Amino acid sequence: MSAESINFGNVTLQELQSSPDDDGFIVDDVEDEDEERADSDAERMERKKKRKIKESEDLDEDDYELLRENNVNIPKGSKKFKRLKKAQKALDDDQFGLYDDELDGDYSKGGLTAEEKVKRTLFDDDDDDYGQSLEDIAEDEVQIDDEDGDMGEDDDDMRDFIVDEDEVDEDGAPFRQEKFKKKKLRQATDASQSALLDAQEIFGDVDEFLKLRKDGLNSSEWIERRLEDQFEPTVLSEKYMTEKDDQIRLADIPERMQLSEESAGTPPIDARSLLDESAWIHKQLTSGAVPLFGKERQGSSTNEYKAANGLSINKDDILRFLELTHVQKLDIPFIAMYRKEQCLSLLQDPEQHGVDDVDQEKAEKTPTIKWHRVLWAIQDLDHKWLLLQKRKSRLQLHYNKRFEEESRRVYDETRCNLNQKHFDSIIKALQEAESEREVDDVDAKFNLHFPPGEVDVDEGQYKRPKRRSQYSIYDKAGLWKVVSKFGCSAEQLGAHLSLETLLMGDDYEKETPEEMASNFTCAMFETPEEMASNFTCAMFETPQAVLKGARHMAAVLISCEPSIKKFVRSFYMEYAVVTTSPPPDGKIAIDSFHQFAGVKWLCEKPLSKFEDAQWLLVQKAEEQKLLQVTIKLPEKSLNTFLHKYFYDAYFGKNVNRWAQQWNDQRKLIMNDAFNGFLLPSMEREARLLLTSRAKNWLLTEYGKVLWNKVSVGPYPKKENDMDSEPRVMACCWGPSSPATTFVMLDSSGEVLDVLYTGSLQSQNANDQQSKKDDQQRLLKFMTDHQPHVVALGAVNLSCTRLKDAIYEIIFKMVEENPRDVGHGMDELTIVYGDESLPRLYENSRISSDQLPGQSGIVKRAVALGRYLQNPLAMVATLCGPGKEILSWKLSPLENFLTADEKYGMIEQVMVDVTNQLGLDVNFALSHEWLFGPLQFISGLGPRKAASLQRSLARLGTVFTRKNFETHGLGNKIWVNAVGFLRICGVDLLDDTRIHPESYLLAKELVKDIYHEHLEGINEEPKNFNDEIEQIRAQPSLLKRLRLDKYLESKSKKRQNKRETFEDIRRELIQGFQDWRKQYQEPSQDEEFFMILGETEDTLAEGRIVQATVRRVLGNRAICVLESGLTGMIMKEDYADDWRDIVELSDRLHEGDILTCKIKSIQKNRYQVFLVCKDSEMRSNQYQHIQNLDPYYYEEQSSLQSEEEKARKQKELAKKHFKPRMIVHPIFQNITADDATKFLSDKDPGGSVIRPSSRGPSHLTLTLKVYDGVYAHKDIVEGGKEHKGITSLLRIGKTLKIGEDTFEDLDEVVDRYIDPLASHLKAMLSYGKFRKGNKKEVDELLKIEKAENPMRTVYSFGISHEHPGSFILTYIQNTNPHHEYIGLYPKGFKFRKRMFEDIDRLVSFFQRHI
Repeated sequence: MSAESINFGNVTLQELQSSPDDDGFIVDDVEDEDEERADSDAERMERKKKRKIKESEDLDEDDYELLRENNVNIPKGSKKFKRLKKAQKALDDDQFGLYDDELDGDYSKGGLTAEEKVKRTLFDDDDDDYGQSLEDIAEDEVQIDDEDGDMGEDDDDMRDFIVDEDEVDEDGAPFRQEKFKKKKLRQATDASQSALLDAQEIFGDVDEFLKLRKDGLNSSEWIERRLEDQFEPTVLSEKYMTEKDDQIRLADIPERMQLSEESAGTPPIDARSLLDESAWIHKQLTSGAVPLFGKERQGSSTNEYKAANGLSINKDDILRFLELTHVQKLDIPFIAMYRKEQCLSLLQDPEQHGVDDVDQEKAEKTPTIKWHRVLWAIQDLDHKWLLLQKRKSRLQLHYNKRFEEESRRVYDETRCNLNQKHFDSIIKALQEAESEREVDDVDAKFNLHFPPGEVDVDEGQYKRPKRRSQYSIYDKAGLWKVVSKFGCSAEQLGAHLSLETLLMGDDYEKETPEEMASNFTCAMFETPEEMASNFTCAMFETPQAVLKGARHMAAVLISCEPSIKKFVRSFYMEYAVVTTSPPPDGKIAIDSFHQFAGVKWLCEKPLSKFEDAQWLLVQKAEEQKLLQVTIKLPEKSLNTFLHKYFYDAYFGKNVNRWAQQWNDQRKLIMNDAFNGFLLPSMEREARLLLTSRAKNWLLTEYGKVLWNKVSVGPYPKKENDMDSEPRVMACCWGPSSPATTFVMLDSSGEVLDVLYTGSLQSQNANDQQSKKDDQQRLLKFMTDHQPHVVALGAVNLSCTRLKDAIYEIIFKMVEENPRDVGHGMDELTIVYGDESLPRLYENSRISSDQLPGQSGIVKRAVALGRYLQNPLAMVATLCGPGKEILSWKLSPLENFLTADEKYGMIEQVMVDVTNQLGLDVNFALSHEWLFGPLQFISGLGPRKAASLQRSLARLGTVFTRKNFETHGLGNKIWVNAVGFLRICGVDLLDDTRIHPESYLLAKELVKDIYHEHLEGINEEPKNFNDEIEQIRAQPSLLKRLRLDKYLESKSKKRQNKRETFEDIRRELIQGFQDWRKQYQEPSQDEEFFMILGETEDTLAEGRIVQATVRRVLGNRAICVLESGLTGMIMKEDYADDWRDIVELSDRLHEGDILTCKIKSIQKNRYQVFLVCKDSEMRSNQYQHIQNLDPYYYEEQSSLQSEEEKARKQKELAKKHFKPRMIVHPIFQNITADDATKFLSDKDPGGSVIRPSSRGPSHLTLTLKVYDGVYAHKDIVEGGKEHKGITSLLRIGKTLKIGEDTFEDLDEVVDRYIDPLASHLKAMLSYGKFRKGNKKEVDELLKIEKAENPMRTVYSFGISHEHPGSFILTYIQNTNPHHEYIGLYPKGFKFRKRMFEDIDRLVSFFQRHI
């Protein structure tokens, strides 16, 4: 059926076609055509009245429906065509197609609803949707009818309306009010469901929006309104729908290249410019400006540079690379893959280089993915060069204009000549400037000699007062004449330092600055004061004032001379040193495990030795006022430098009283120039240079980490498995809400099934049946889906138990149902996966688009599994408009980098990996998440990739690479991209990395090999694909091919394509072979730190940690660290007097919080051994700074006494003290020291609750046990709202002390503090209680024992070492024995028993002594 014969109800498509003047609108009969020709407003209004009357006489739609059901013919002019008539009516009313009926859900203008119009405006890239073909319109209509096929033809008019009789029109008749339901947005190929929902959420109901536009704007106004005026710029930018995005999308230039040219400008393509730029880039590489090359080593020729690592760079290759990018607009991946012969030296890896010369080794050795860092470095230098030239051009225009203005203003001929000389030297220096820093120098000199003047303003306007420098004031006063008397000028001195001769005009001969200075002195024969007396004035009344002003001007001139600054800069950057030392606060705050420990004491470290990110730490510590940093030239080096290069050149050689006085003036000038201007300026530049170097190094390290993650292949599949990727069962641990979740992914990463298990790990006896049910369900889940591998998210120690539970089920499956275990499940393994990236995906918008309706933990599990299947695609998924990938923490120092810097590196890495791996377009069409890397394909970008993806989704399967030309790719983009787009279909060469431009070479090679080895032996091939298949069946034919000999018989043009032929041979053996590194399961150490969320820096031997006691067993205590790690404290590690401890339970109780040091780490058991005795806590046995800097030197004066340290710690505690917003009689906002002072005059049992040093989620109860003895109990707050600092400073909803929980402070007082104080007072008043420390009590008991040798004497005393505990001391024979008694609200704890009062404790003790 032709498109013209498609019938819509009783109207054919032919009838619906309108004339070109109809603007694409649909009409249905001759009457409307007559109306179309009417011009006058009167006629139009008359028709509207008639139509209104006629429509009021029409039957309702329900009546027509009833007539149709009874086979009654309906005339053509009936209400059946009401919608079409209204379309024409809207056209006549100049409403630009905004119909009332569109609000009824009808389809006009080729079947496009109002919603679809906005949808296309927002999310489609077509330049003119209204210009689509009639065939497309017909397809749209059919598709819409199919989607709504479950509804009646006329019911469609009614489905979105509810008649409200309360609403009446102006005539009092009821009318239908639109009650919009939550509309089901149709899923179009060019807009995702979530995108449409976003649009409706932001703009409200689309139809309502268009109705309002209809009421408020006429057609001409509507046309003039731009998309940017209708929608928020952020929305348009996110969808790449701005005018700028359209220009980028349509331009036939690689997208990333366009973005670069936006800032740098269009690069020049003439030979001279390219030659100059290539020489500049080569010089930058050889000077060590690029950190990846290191020091220079000259190669075999002047055009070749060899770095310290053996990497050689050819200048001609740089020139050819610039030609390829600037002239031919070829992207880096294309050049690296298909133009190797033209820039071979640029393709080496700075860290891994070396070339195999044996053809067979090359053919058999699998290539590895290369990070083309040299090409990216040259591209970066290219960008800097273009920016530099752009700035120089603009400055030159500005200088010319400003100089012309100054020339018209100055009438003094001498001054005009001097200005001309200054201007000429400035222009020459600008042309010779080769860096931004040198351009800054030139600009500073220009602004010094030609300061910006006031802008003319109209009379009556205010003028902003102009700030004038001292130099400008002195210059206006005429002191520039005095400056010329001092000897050689700053320009002459700079020329001398640059080993050049500067001609100052016809009056000067070629002579050295020394000769000039000598001539000046000999000519004057007067002292500086005598000369200066001739220039005194009202501003400078004395010769000394004149000389001082002139010296200042001369110093400024020297400090602003570009050649002098360049000379000083080179010396300063080579010999300047950095010294760091901590102030008093820094000495305390920076311990050996602190982030700044390695930079705490640096002694005269040269700038060139800062090779990593160390300077960033120094800078941060200085900002936090924890370090004092000085950068300076050593005194000896500075003096040598001044005498050797400046004093000799600037001072006169004559020896007389006048010459000496002039030399004294010159020395003052030089010292002022250096100390007042040059050295401070150099220090600022040094800081910027160090920051730039450190950030470049850090950025490279950031890229390396990402490279190591995305250049890894998927989990290896079994040899006999037919699936392309493994089937993954991903598991994310959940506490209970959400429950632990299992998601089964097929080999394409699509979700097959989801299972929630809430009791799989439960240890509760009441949950055992639920646990068995979960085990059975998981067993069936795995049996049904037969996963190849289980990916388990590593988030905490519970995951280790979950892993054991899964293995238990696997073993059970193998033992009980071996037949149900498929071949793919042989040796099924469970691998831990990092959940950091999946969590980003879980919270991203793209996850809602790809997995609508799924819970967060399911999205996280899907990302976990997909990352195991295709790391590159999973990472690329988060590189969309939201750039969630920037939140992926890859380096502990990445906060020093900006988001743009990080994303630039991410893009660089992703582009290299994506293009060397390739993208299977047809496979991605079936699995949308695999389209993520498309934006990184050569020539494309997010805008072009989005447009291409929509086009592919509309048109479907691609059969050959040539088909891409029909998807809107320009010729240059097609050339750049097509070789990396994989098509498995008609032509086998389309399934290789061979570019279409080399298909002829590939066919030539195949035919030559076939004719030589297989012709007449195998069956005659039907086509070229058969020839390839037969050769692939015998890959040794290609592997044994000696390319050098093969190319000798070819033309010279072919001989120059050796690398191309090498790639063709490799691809003919196996197309798109995976070059990524093979997946390796995490090592034990990696698993350990991944599960705990720690690093080797945060969890190391000697680290001070907080541990909470969970159980006390005999001679050891089991604790838990904040990370969940189990800690073990042995009795001998608990206290220095451990021999006096009978059992640890006498000293330690469940819930106690200890400050300990890590003694050793057992990673296989997820356990650490801790030590907390005072001698170890004070020692530095475990404290050391790893990789100690060779310039690290701690001053002996920094060693402080313990008293000094304690005093500083108290001061620091006060400094960081944060008062709490709590009002209660027992609470006070005081520190621990203040609390002890407050309770010092109180009776034992007195208490106060105060803020805790542990943070805003803790309080501390301070209890006076005895004079000078205070116990501190931790109170943990719960149920706090983390909405801000104010909510955190309020008291929590629950309070917990040990295992006891309280609702408020009143309950704490009633149930805890009062009983505790009561038991304390009972002990202190007990008859056997003795005052004094342990030794004093022992002596008292020994005396008592001597008096009663036949009795066992005992007493109770205070434990000063463990406040809050008592010591029971007794002597049976000779030596005293000690046991500890714990004080609790419930009574006294002794030998693991709780006693309500002392008498019962004593009775128990006497029975069990």
